[in-house]
Amino acid sequence: MAEPTTIARPYAEAVFKLAEQSQTLDQWSQDLAKMAAFAGHPEVIGVLSDPNLADKQRVQLLFDVTGGEVSNEVRNFVQVLAENGRLVLLPEIQKRFEEYKNDVRGVVDAYIDSAYPLEDSQLQTLIGDLERRFRRRINPHVNVDGSLIGGVKVVVGDTVIDGSIRGKLAGMSAALLQA
Repeated sequence: MAEPTTIARPYAEAVFKLAEQSQTLDQWSQDLAKMAAFAGHPEVIGVLSDPNLADKQRVQLLFDVTGGEVSNEVRNFVQVLAENGRLVLLPEIQKRFEEYKNDVRGVVDAYIDSAYPLEDSQLQTLIGDLERRFRRRINPHVNVDGSLIGGVKVVVGDTVIDGSIRGKLAGMSAALLQA
């Protein structure tokens, strides 16, 4: 069976092209995020996968839980997903859509784990350094993780910059074990 990412990619590409042509990237982004947040919930996945429900019931359930406030284009897209048994792919489709949108806009997500809450000035300095390094605007996602002991760990795409005390200790431990 194919990976969810592989199956989701053509759907994400199609809706991204549609949104780009109609200049509604932000609206699609908001609507897909709303739908994906619920479609990715374990209990909702179980209901959406229930073979006893008709496609229209699945779609209506999803719209009911999300408040139903999405564009007609998104409603049609969700209906197509339901007809093809792909509603559970909404979170992956939304993720890919955001990657395409960020790529076009020259933005990259940076997942920043810090041992302690960062002050605004520290965060701005870190973002500035990351923007110079990656030559793109940074969209930061900051998380406090006390297990780092100190410092920060940054993940941008496939690049991991581990400046945490835990990371340095792990590196020292590995070096000592090899010696």
